Amino acid sequence: MLDPWRERDACGVGFVARADGGRSHDILAMALTAVARLAHRGAASNDKSGDGAGVLTQIPHRLLGVGPVERVALGMFFLPQAAAARDVAIDLIETVLVSLGMSVLGWRVVPVNADVLGPLAAASQPTIQQVFIGPPSGPANAQVWERRLYLARRAIERRAASAGLPVFVCSLSCRTVVYKALLVGTELPGFYADLQSPLFETGIAVFHQRYSTNTLPSWPLAQPFRLLAHNGEINTLWGNRNAMRAREPALAAPAWQRDVEQLKPVIWADGSDSASLDNAFELLVRSGRDPVHALMMLLPEAWERIPDMDPALRSFYEYHAGLMEPWDGPAALAFSDGIVAGSALDRNGLRPCRYKVTRDNVVVAASEVGVVDLDPADVVESGRLGPGELLVVDTLRNVVLRSADAKIEVAQRFPYGRWTERVVRQLPTEVPAVGPVLPADELTARQHAFGYSHEDLRYVISPMAAEGRDAIWSMGDDTPIAPLSKLPQSLYAYVRQRIDAGDQAYIVVPAIEAQQPGAGAGDEEMMSVRRLQEALEAEGGPVELDGPLETVHVEDGVVQAADGHRRFLPSVPH
Repeated sequence: MLDPWRERDACGVGFVARADGGRSHDILAMALTAVARLAHRGAASNDKSGDGAGVLTQIPHRLLGVGPVERVALGMFFLPQAAAARDVAIDLIETVLVSLGMSVLGWRVVPVNADVLGPLAAASQPTIQQVFIGPPSGPANAQVWERRLYLARRAIERRAASAGLPVFVCSLSCRTVVYKALLVGTELPGFYADLQSPLFETGIAVFHQRYSTNTLPSWPLAQPFRLLAHNGEINTLWGNRNAMRAREPALAAPAWQRDVEQLKPVIWADGSDSASLDNAFELLVRSGRDPVHALMMLLPEAWERIPDMDPALRSFYEYHAGLMEPWDGPAALAFSDGIVAGSALDRNGLRPCRYKVTRDNVVVAASEVGVVDLDPADVVESGRLGPGELLVVDTLRNVVLRSADAKIEVAQRFPYGRWTERVVRQLPTEVPAVGPVLPADELTARQHAFGYSHEDLRYVISPMAAEGRDAIWSMGDDTPIAPLSKLPQSLYAYVRQRIDAGDQAYIVVPAIEAQQPGAGAGDEEMMSVRRLQEALEAEGGPVELDGPLETVHVEDGVVQAADGHRRFLPSVPH
């Protein structure tokens, strides 16, 4: 049986953007060329049904005959094939939009050519329609409207699921629209007639060709999603999803107030790892953070291992380490909210992302070079992203920001250093011996009683004592797991990091750390309430453990350190 928690993507991804914000069909044409040239990074069945491809662009106002910009929102929907169910779905969508103070201006059947689809894709093809939406009453504010549209989408999804209606919202925004389908990139403009029209003008285009890893492709799981497209895998997916679900009772943000309950569950249960990352990213952006800030939270650098990092940036990462755990890949992303576009790599840096910048500030970034034909005389910069780096095009300010500049700009907005000093307590790393030294025979007896073997002492305990770090192992282990073993097992054998099969990222990371000092993760751990909120709590905060966990005892909300000091943890739901 298919398990939605095992959905994986490994694909081709990138974006094209003009920094001055000028809209033209050329930007879309370059993106369509790029996704076609990345078709070999996707997959197709023997009937030519692809794993999925698509583009995320600004709303093509000239093509659709609507305007002005940010005064008409556009929804792109996959609706039921059956006419009766489709009518019910449309009524449901309109009811939700009107209940949230918006007006439905009309519907449009998106012109498509189903002849380019393979039989499997054609059999599951939904009806594709767009809805035009008028803004809520009050002063024009695109950010507030995007938040209202996000709330509407979540309500539509819940009600459609309760009614058993196969409704999928590709996009619902006053800035962007997503065109995607279950095909390969070469067929995308042949399927959507809109994409061939010279009236389709945009200043930003994110493109994606999907390779569905060990899972069946589907129309909803084609990419891009609402804000990003992803190449790679999220190997910490189970932990990330569980952490997001665990913190939902404490979810709070000034932007939502009482509406926060309408956002739960945050993560789409049937989505892929890419969809889950997009869910978390969208929540952070719609709650008030800009895309760069949100990505720095989700895909932080290996900041613990960079001794010369700017103090403000280090403080940013240390502060947010208590709010959000990293979504570790390997992962390469392309993202856009309709104003800002960019690409990013996670801290492992094991997915390619190369870029070119032209004289007129057109930026092309992709999984491979050569996806777009550019005159070498017009290219002023070529490069690639390294571990934890990003590239940003801000069409509002008409600038291209490299990784260091973009991150320092975010890190200096607030006094994260002062906040961190106030709420983070670092426990000592140098601790005295605990208890008297046991006689050799008694020590051996206790080791036997607690299941320690010669291998544990030689390959685990000794390296930890001598080097102060965990030993490096491969994932190849054919011994029975602790609950099924016939031999006594120590406590730690029951608590292991889960690394999903299907990707070898964590095998090769130790081998490349010497060559890529910025890659990999640190050994520090945070004990915190992990509450997503803008303001700090008046008391309490994360406790940083930069040393052996055995030196700390926690009971009834009190942390007892080896130095005898006691720290109190706030009593907030986890």
